[in-house]
Amino acid sequence: MQAPAHDRNALPRISRFAWLMGLYGENFHRLTRMFQPQSLPAGRYVSRVPGGLALVVDVLEQHAYTVELRLSYQLQDAQTGQPDPSAYVRLYRDARQAEVTHCYVGRHWQDVLGLRPSVQAMLSHRLRMNSFLNKWLDYLDGQGHGPHTLSGLEPEPAGEKNVACA
Repeated sequence: MQAPAHDRNALPRISRFAWLMGLYGENFHRLTRMFQPQSLPAGRYVSRVPGGLALVVDVLEQHAYTVELRLSYQLQDAQTGQPDPSAYVRLYRDARQAEVTHCYVGRHWQDVLGLRPSVQAMLSHRLRMNSFLNKWLDYLDGQGHGPHTLSGLEPEPAGEKNVACA
């Protein structure tokens, strides 16, 4: 038996923007619990777990209210030499949010969205990137990655480019 129409509509609908803000909050809590990047000095770290790939955590910059970092495996795209997959993340300490600013998957964001994407296209793109990070962090947590598996690494070669990709 189907519920009357007024009962189905009684539950509030979450907007895509509200969903994205929720992802930012969840990603912040996962990142800070797993790697505590807000307390790490700028540098390169690796997290190793038995039977898993080594995860590289690059703390790119520490600012008063934000931390810029990149998560990647020690795998490289054969064509560009860039880490793949990777996620560039901005962690907002005061707002307790973490947003993926861009990912590297082999193409520039302009190739994916065009030069002047609509608000809806940009929101969808951000939802995909941050959903990817959320699922990746869940996977890494299940593998056993955490602050106890993190150790410092030598800095990356100076020739690597920070390419904004989609």
